[in-house]
Amino acid sequence: MMLHIPGVLTPDQVRQLRSRMTPEAWIDGRASVGTQGAQVKRNRQLAEGTPLAQELGSVIVRALTANPLFFAAALPLRILPPYFNSYAGGEHYGLHIDGAIRTPANGGQTLRADVSTTVFLSDPEDYEGGELVVMDAYGAHEVKLPAGDAIVYPSSSVHRVNPVTAGERVASFLWTQSMVRDDGQRTMLFDLDQNIQKLRAQVGDNEATVGLTGHYHNLLRMWAET
Repeated sequence: MMLHIPGVLTPDQVRQLRSRMTPEAWIDGRASVGTQGAQVKRNRQLAEGTPLAQELGSVIVRALTANPLFFAAALPLRILPPYFNSYAGGEHYGLHIDGAIRTPANGGQTLRADVSTTVFLSDPEDYEGGELVVMDAYGAHEVKLPAGDAIVYPSSSVHRVNPVTAGERVASFLWTQSMVRDDGQRTMLFDLDQNIQKLRAQVGDNEATVGLTGHYHNLLRMWAET
């Protein structure tokens, strides 16, 4: 499931994050990938595990975990500290797939990457190119969102970032281990949850909506790992 989540960060939060990202803070983005990824990755990122990356990452995590749509879609169990990257001057990231197992630089708990999230920190008019392209059975999906918006998609997806031919594209990206590892099951739970909420808004709580809510929680009980 791919899901656009608008307004994860406020414009003021975006400005504050960007103001802390001074030119000297960026390092070669290949520092965080293996040999296969290093062949196709050309960008810059904040050094993993530094006080700055941790401080800015905590802003992203707080905003996401407080967002009902993100929680319903990802059903987070653990979230890896966010990364921050920058693309300019033709930089890009060719087709790749995210590693299944991730370990924080500070030696924290290893997690399984089930859900990938990109939070955009540049507006689309600030740069040319730079689309996130996610591949699935239905083809290639290009994503280029307003600053503060997020895209959530399965970490099992092959994806790329197109070359940025003008301006600068800045974003945060992170991985989540979900309570429900199977993307199909997460999608069904999300759809059921959203339809229950629509029904409750239309008709209020009644025997049918309570029954559907029970069905949701019993499925979650069946599939969740904690």
